This record gives sequence, C-alpha cells and structure tokens, in this order.
Amino acid sequence: MPNRSTDPLFQLIKSLEKSEKRNFKLYATRNSSSEELKSVQLFDALDKMDDYDESVLLKKNERIKKQQLSNLKAHLYKQILSSLRLINDESIDIALHEQMDYARILYNKGLYYQSLKILDRLKDQAKIHNQFTYLQQVLFFEKKIEALYITRSMQDRADHLSMESDQVSNSLALVSQLSNLSLQLYSWYIKNGHSRNEEETVAVQQFFTTRLGNKTSECKSFYERLYLYQSYCWNAFIRQDFLQYYRYTQKWVDLFNEAPFMLEIETAHYIKGMHNLMGSHFDLGNHKKLIETIAIFDRFCKSDLVQNNVNNRIQCFVYSTISIFNKHFLEGSFTEGLALIPDIEEKIKAYEIYLDRHRILVFYYKIACLYFGSGNYENAIDYLNKIINWKVDLRTDLQCYSRLLHLIAHFELGNEDILDHLIKSVYRFMARMQNLSVVEEAIFKFIRSSFHVSVRDIKPELEKLLEKLRSLQNNRFETRAFMYLDIISWLESKMENIPVQEVMKRKFEGKRDRHSAMPPSSPDTMRLAAG
Repeated sequence: MPNRSTDPLFQLIKSLEKSEKRNFKLYATRNSSSEELKSVQLFDALDKMDDYDESVLLKKNERIKKQQLSNLKAHLYKQILSSLRLINDESIDIALHEQMDYARILYNKGLYYQSLKILDRLKDQAKIHNQFTYLQQVLFFEKKIEALYITRSMQDRADHLSMESDQVSNSLALVSQLSNLSLQLYSWYIKNGHSRNEEETVAVQQFFTTRLGNKTSECKSFYERLYLYQSYCWNAFIRQDFLQYYRYTQKWVDLFNEAPFMLEIETAHYIKGMHNLMGSHFDLGNHKKLIETIAIFDRFCKSDLVQNNVNNRIQCFVYSTISIFNKHFLEGSFTEGLALIPDIEEKIKAYEIYLDRHRILVFYYKIACLYFGSGNYENAIDYLNKIINWKVDLRTDLQCYSRLLHLIAHFELGNEDILDHLIKSVYRFMARMQNLSVVEEAIFKFIRSSFHVSVRDIKPELEKLLEKLRSLQNNRFETRAFMYLDIISWLESKMENIPVQEVMKRKFEGKRDRHSAMPPSSPDTMRLAAG
C-alpha cells in the first residue's frame, strides 16, 4: 500500500512548488527573530526528507529541541499558509473575502457609507460569479449597518434588503438540499458500488424521489442545476441506467459550456463531470464518443488553468488515466495498455499523499485487468493481492470481484493446490458481502468441478457454462458481473485456445464494422449515438 505520511506540515511542504518555497523563504526571513530562523531551519529539514520521521529529524537538527518541536511546527504551518495567501489572489472567493475584510475595516472606522459602497460592489461580483454564500454575508452585513445606523442610503432599503435576503436564503437552502442528496448518493456508491438486486434498486430510487420531491422545476441558478444533475447522475449510475447516466453527465458538462467563466471557479466539478461523461461512453460501449471526449479532456488538461494548479493536475491525471484504461478495455488492446503502467506507477508514487484510497483501489483493479487480459496472470495476481490485503471499508463490489479475478488467475496458472482453499475463501467473502449472483455461482461451480477434468473433457463443461452465462447477459441484475469481468470473452478464449484479448479485439472490430455499415435509422446506431 502507498507509504503516505500523515503529518500535516510535512504534506503541506511536499505540496509546494519551487516558486512557493522561494516566496516562503522571503516571507519568513523578513523578521530576524530566533523563532523565525528556527522555522526556516525546520522547513529546510522537512523539505529534504522523503518520509517523515521525527527521530531522524531531531537527530539531524540538534538545534531543534523535542519540547519545542510541536509549537515550532504549528508556527511554521501558519507561516506557510500566510505566505501562500499573499501570492494566491486570483481566486474569486479569495478576492471576495478580501473585499469583505475591507468593508469591515471601514465599518470599524465609522465610515459607514464607504463600507456600503464596497459591499455594493462586492454584491455585484458575487451575483455575477454565482457566489451566493458571499452574497448572504454581504446582505447580513448591510442589514446590520442599516439597523444600527440611519444611513438613508436608499429609499425603501429595508424592504429591498429583506426581499433580497429571502431570495438568497431560498436559493442556498435549495442548493444545500440538492448537494446533500448528491453527496449521499455518491457515498452509497463508494461504499457499495452498483445496486445488486431489485430491493436495493427500489430503495435507492425511493430515497432519490422522496428527497428530490418537486425541486427539479425550482432549479434555475448554476449551482442548483449542477447539484440537481449530479443527483440524477449518481442515482442512474447506481441503478445501472447508463443511458440516463449519460444524459445527465452531458447536462452537467454543458453547464460549463453555457457559463465558461465558471470553469475557473469550479474547475474540480468540471473535471469530475468530464470523467463521468467519458465513463458513460465506456459503459454504453460508444468507442467513437469516448475517443472524442478524451481528446477534448486532454486539451483541457494541458491548459494553464490545470497546469498552474496542483489539485487540478492531480485530478486530470487520475481521470485521464482511467479513461485511457477504459479505451484499451473496449478495444481489447491489453498488451498495448501495459506500456502505460511504468509511468502511471511513477505518478501514483509522486501523488501518493494526495490520492484517496478509492482512486488507488480503482487503479490497482484496472492495472490487474490489463495484465489478466494480456495473459500475464502472475502480475495480475500481484496487483489483486494489493487490493485483497488492504483492509478498507469501501467499494465492497470491487473487493469482491478482485477476489474472483484472483481466483480465476490462479485457475489459469493451474495452481490446483490452493484452488480449493481460494474457492471457499472467496465464496464466503462474497456471500458475507451479499454479492453472490447467479453468474458468480455458476463460475464457482465450474472451477470446482473442473479440477481434475482432462483438456478433452473440459470443453463440454465450458460450452455449458458459456450457454448459461449468455442467457443471463440481458438480466439487469446479472449484468453487474459482466461490467467488472468479461467472463464470456474469457470462456470463448478458453474454447478457442487463444488469448482473451484476441477475442475482445475481434468483437470490437466486428462491432465497429457493423455500426459503420448500418443505415441511419438502425436502432443500434441510434443507441450508440445517444451514448
């Protein structure tokens, strides 16, 4: 698992760019007190370390005493944030916060009219940029001034301010309710993955409709629509309604096309929207749209807006990489995809203190799938072991299918001595997670019964299993298994005694040829166009 230090100061220092480190040195050395100089020494010492180790730090820096370290670290942390605050003044929320500070200073000086003028300008900027939380603060401050001092700055000011406050409060309440709904649905997915049965599907849909109510018609502002579309996205994705998932991810991204200035304000939401849009094309098997959207996203990732921001760069790396993985899965080009792994592993190491456990799990599973699809079962097992041995309480679906793929990889290698133990272990785990479907039951039965079957006699068993699984492909609660593992292609590869990626490449080429030959009115062509 990633060796990530949890020391906040160490993480902050390691996140700094060269220019930010230089700026801190200039900021810290303006004062020449011994405390400031010790802060710089501590900064340099931590900057040189690869991993945080307090005993090593104190041993190499004898002037820093152990009893001083806690206070010195707290002081240094504040210093770094203060230095960063001085050079990060382009963000609209920082700019609005600064103007609010000026208005308060003027108010405290008794210069009420000047304070109100700044608040008026601040209010206009907040409206233009959809920053309603700042707008609420401005209105609250304006009402305070008007209530305590008779400024007579405008006729009917009390009524006007009251009406504005009500409108802003209603909008913020709606945004809060929708963002709560979106977050709760996303949290459900992170913990459980896709719905596993009719009961879960109905429960998720009921949860969604009950909390959404009739709010859809009320959504007018940017943030109201953003969180509305996100809620629809997660609801559809959990229930595996991928067409609706695509429609609302496209609406999500289109919001930024309608208001391009919001790209700079909510870059992370745009990046996540593009990730979901690319994911929806993959889920619908729309290779052409996936390639087009990857190209758009790649151009965006090279823009200054991304390159000049660490968080944006990391998010672009994560989602761009996942989409490239998905492209190789669609094409069946597993061996070609393996060429990406050294660079990806290097990036994971460089970004390890920023990446959450969910993203790392996804990376490991997709890398394992690349190795499995290319026939490199040993390396696939190595990555699957990283997931299996990592005790995490999220993505139970991913943990289940990691164990199933791990079992199949050992079956491919002919490791009969451990297969019996693995079958029992994986079966118990998946049953405990309530993750066993008809597909998985059939796979377990086949592997268990084929231990000592000869190559000549196993073919009829493969045919039986293949026929059974094909009959389940259109069962909406069994398709979940095929999303994580293309077991049918694997079985076909066993039948023909060829690598699984060759089967998937052939299917991909066949689909592409078939769709290019279809007339515009063909239902299948229309489905792909919608995707």
